[in-house]
Amino acid sequence: MTAIPNETQDDATARNSRIVALVVAIAFFMQMLDGTIVITSLPQMAASFGVQPVAMSIGITVYMLTMAAFIPLSGWLGDRYGARNIFLVAIGIFTLASLFCGLSGSLGQFIAARAVQGIGGALMTPVGRIIVLKNASKSQLVGAIALITWPALIAPVVGPVLGSVITTWFSWHWNFLINIPIGLAGLVLVLRFVPDQREDRVRRLDLKGFVLSSVSLTLVLAGLEAFVHGTANALAIALLLALGTVVGILATRHFKAVANPLLDLSALKIQTFAMSTLSAGTACRIAINATPFLIPLTFQVGFGLDPIETGIYVLAYFAGNLAMKTATTPLLRRFGFRTILVGNGMLASLAIGACAAVSTGTPQMVTLALLFAAGLFRSMQFTALNTLGFADITASQRSSASTLSSMLQQVAMLMGVAVAAAVLNLSQALRGAETAALTDFRLAFLAVAAIGIVSALRFLSLPRNAGSDVSGHRASTPGE
Repeated sequence: MTAIPNETQDDATARNSRIVALVVAIAFFMQMLDGTIVITSLPQMAASFGVQPVAMSIGITVYMLTMAAFIPLSGWLGDRYGARNIFLVAIGIFTLASLFCGLSGSLGQFIAARAVQGIGGALMTPVGRIIVLKNASKSQLVGAIALITWPALIAPVVGPVLGSVITTWFSWHWNFLINIPIGLAGLVLVLRFVPDQREDRVRRLDLKGFVLSSVSLTLVLAGLEAFVHGTANALAIALLLALGTVVGILATRHFKAVANPLLDLSALKIQTFAMSTLSAGTACRIAINATPFLIPLTFQVGFGLDPIETGIYVLAYFAGNLAMKTATTPLLRRFGFRTILVGNGMLASLAIGACAAVSTGTPQMVTLALLFAAGLFRSMQFTALNTLGFADITASQRSSASTLSSMLQQVAMLMGVAVAAAVLNLSQALRGAETAALTDFRLAFLAVAAIGIVSALRFLSLPRNAGSDVSGHRASTPGE
């Protein structure tokens, strides 16, 4: 029998890694699109259910809270029952719940369906990332992470536009029913292409750790959600955030004290994971997540454009996010993670800050070019962060690291919107105005840009060869 050349075997492995990552990305896109597309149809849903539009916000809140409650358990379930099996269950739950959301005839039915949908979403992201990490070698990690990152970049941008089109031309029900064919296709693709891999040893369920981490994440996200949507007073929000932080500290102490914790915190001792996921990474994601929130509001509220005109500008931003994908791997190989995170982070922040200078007199092509560039830099930064986070993670740390990353990214996502909303509200209050104006949005862009610049400079503390096994970059030494 003729042996298959190593190069052919490597090519086959790389191809399989890309296929697995693409399958996971499809499921991620369904989940993340759902989270952004529903916002545009809330008034129509309220009319259908016979309630006030403000009451519909509970549908967003209950989804977010049930997802927060079950994320800490996802990694352990993947280890215990197999990552592919749990991923299939997650897609199945999410798809079935989407069907019931679309068929809901009352607010109560919708809330129940959204709660179940949140459970599916909680399991999907961390377990899907574990699958990708298991099936990609370090040299293939950049490409694999880039594939599963594009849903997080694209969905917040295209979701509101697509939701407006569906709600206007069809009905709000199709914002959920659109998930059915995507979910069914995802189930078939997972069964066909994702291998069934099991852990040799599975630790017992750390029930106390699950309760503490679940309560902590739920309280923190509830506080941030209440602040963003103005559904609670300042005292209640502060209390939620404070309690969540205290319970989080208790959870951390518990995980460090027990022999087999639900979450292995040793990953936080790895500089690349800690910086890209927790410290500088969280600050960077605040800027990344605030921008898609600010851009459409600026054009609609600040410039008075209609949703279709705004969609043209949003499309340019979306195109920039998409266009960078082919250049991500070569750029990381050429410059390395540290240079990209610092240099590209500065460019991304400057592009965000430049949005503050846009006015009604700015030529449309200049504005479109600026948004396209902002999308380019945002995409590069997001992919670099997500990839570096797992560059030095060992096989035994994968599940906990993926779960921790998902938890922290959920916090950063809401914090980005919360920071932007806080600056808008503060600027508006200082002016004594009842509604936001272009001046308020300009200050918000500048504040977000400042956060991005500070976070980019923090990555200077990384060694020059950080993540080089993944990027393929060879840092030169002073003697060369």
